[in-house]
Amino acid sequence: MLGQKVTFIGGGNMARSLIGGLIANGMNKNNINVVDPNEAQRHLLANMGVATYAEADVALKNCDILVLAVKPQVMANVANSIAPLIKQYHPLVISVAAGIRCNDLSRWLGGEVAIVRTMPNTPAFVQSGATGLYANALVSHEQKNQAESLMRACGICVWVAEEAQIDSVTALSGSGPAYYFLMMEAMINAGESLGLDKKTATLLTVQTALGAAKMAIESQDTPATLRAQVTSPNGTTEAAILTFQQHHFEKVVSAAMQAARTRAETLATELGTQA
Repeated sequence: MLGQKVTFIGGGNMARSLIGGLIANGMNKNNINVVDPNEAQRHLLANMGVATYAEADVALKNCDILVLAVKPQVMANVANSIAPLIKQYHPLVISVAAGIRCNDLSRWLGGEVAIVRTMPNTPAFVQSGATGLYANALVSHEQKNQAESLMRACGICVWVAEEAQIDSVTALSGSGPAYYFLMMEAMINAGESLGLDKKTATLLTVQTALGAAKMAIESQDTPATLRAQVTSPNGTTEAAILTFQQHHFEKVVSAAMQAARTRAETLATELGTQA
């Protein structure tokens, strides 16, 4: 997709992360346009070498891929405002806005639009993201490849067959970084209560999380096997694991993710009622 013309509407963190990844992967900066009404945002983006605009009319001219990177609460207004341009240029539309269903977005854009809905997560800001993607029936095989190439600029991508599964992706990887941050907070606090200073507890916690993730990615063993390998009978790790399980750790994680998925479904319904 290096020769495709890509226009971003919204120039916040996610857009800048994707643009940075695309440029690092060899995409010509001249093929990237960004629309954002905020002058400060446009200045940051101009420093990356891409063209910036306050309005969408020029930026959307002859574009192949349109990335909607605006807040979900303003998506309806933005989509309605650019609907005539979508009908004129027929770009592939990629949405990185949480909770906006394809049917609602298509309706706001005037109907019959090829849309890829994505659910990225915040590690995308450091090119280590995990993104779920869903394509509506109007997206061609070539366009699916284009969408995947674009989102891979910030990490890995996984396609789901049904749009409802995006809510599950939201519960797992979309909200997932916060679960690990919460675990880190708890470990740092526990480390301090065990006599370590905060700096030491923080460094050990963060590096342990990084190392565990790296092992899980690079090993052919499952996380369950890796856990068993460091859990010696009657050892320190086993004592900790048994304590987690006595407090129903797995059930708490499952309940938390179900709550996140239910909330994702509710938000999508609420956002879809926008005019």
